[in-house]
Amino acid sequence: MTDPRPEWRVSPGLSPYAETLAEMEARAAAIRSGEARELVWLLEHPPVYTAGTSADPAELFNPQGFPVFAAGRGGRYTYHGPGQRVGYVMLDLDRRGRDVRRFVHSLEGWLIETLGRLGVAARRAPGRIGIWADRDGAEAKVGAIGVRVRKWVTLHGFSVNLAPELSHFSGIVPCGIADFPVTSLDEMGVSCGQEHFDLALKQGLDHFLASFEEGGEKA
Repeated sequence: MTDPRPEWRVSPGLSPYAETLAEMEARAAAIRSGEARELVWLLEHPPVYTAGTSADPAELFNPQGFPVFAAGRGGRYTYHGPGQRVGYVMLDLDRRGRDVRRFVHSLEGWLIETLGRLGVAARRAPGRIGIWADRDGAEAKVGAIGVRVRKWVTLHGFSVNLAPELSHFSGIVPCGIADFPVTSLDEMGVSCGQEHFDLALKQGLDHFLASFEEGGEKA
């Protein structure tokens, strides 16, 4: 019998973006064909800018020598780099309920609950996708969401700023939102290593899966 829970994978070190993207695409195809389990894959990339399908070239104005990749996900430009936790979430919505909005909403909720376990009061912001928190009395973005769904299998996922070099975000308009800054747990005075974050995330996995698999359009 196929294990109903996704595989949980944590990759050490820095994972090259192009190779990771290719492996993710291959895994999604294998999930669709029934040859592989779903996967939650946690990792960290070397410094890179990625462009979503709605990326505006005018919003990449200072690449800082970092490579730029077309990611194929939704959204605009974002930055990945050391000190940032990236999660690629590959689930089969064909059997969990064909509701992409529910999936994205649940993904946001999973991250908000995870950050709450770490002492960060994060939240959604109406009209702005992503994860938001207060920094010195102002609203700032601490996590980004960018997904793609192909043949009802999800690709890409999220990034959460634990302790990245925030100046690296200055080469783009992050996610196309110029009016709000980007922050990190470190900048907010919360010390959190990858293992601590991963544990808090995994504690909420079952609730995340249950929160969107009920309802939605069925195959």
